[in-house]
Amino acid sequence: MIDLHTHTIFSDGELVPAEHLRRVESMGYEAVAITDHADSSNLDFIIPRIVRVAADLNRFSRTRLVPGIELTHVPPEMFEELVDQARNLGAKIIVGHGETVMEPVKLGTNLAAIRAGVDILAHPGFITSDEATLAAEKGVFLELTGRKGHSLTNGHVARLALQTGALLAVNADAHGPGDFMTAERAEAVALGAGLDRERYEKLRRDMAALVAGM
Repeated sequence: MIDLHTHTIFSDGELVPAEHLRRVESMGYEAVAITDHADSSNLDFIIPRIVRVAADLNRFSRTRLVPGIELTHVPPEMFEELVDQARNLGAKIIVGHGETVMEPVKLGTNLAAIRAGVDILAHPGFITSDEATLAAEKGVFLELTGRKGHSLTNGHVARLALQTGALLAVNADAHGPGDFMTAERAEAVALGAGLDRERYEKLRRDMAALVAGM
């Protein structure tokens, strides 16, 4: 099990990174990314701390902790500079907070995040075919989310990904212990969105390859 979109006390999550990691280690996870919410006000505060704690904890954990960030409600025009800044600070996974139907995310965010080269576009709502095509060209993963509300458009996202060849990821968007998904739950999210088991196994391989390449 790999999850590349989770949150700790560095934004609106409930756990410190050590407990966060231990919780998923006890569930048999291979890797988890901490991707706390950020904009230009706190990017340089969060990432170095996650990088440092990942270096500390990965010496002792069977589950790999991957330092990341989620660029959240930032103006679309800022995505490119913030993605560059995040990578320079050491983020291995950059998540773009997509145009979920649950929040007033600014129109154009999906396209800006894809163009800027985020690794994962989280809960992208009613992403367009052109945007999904560009995501496929740039290797940006589109997220199928286990988080209530955001998951309402999983079927739409999966359908466009299958049509365009875009990569898919299943993530919990976990904010607390009750949000972490089991492998069975992650599979249910994917199959419920319309994937067959062969396509779900490809999704798992693609996520593993992304982590292995870091």
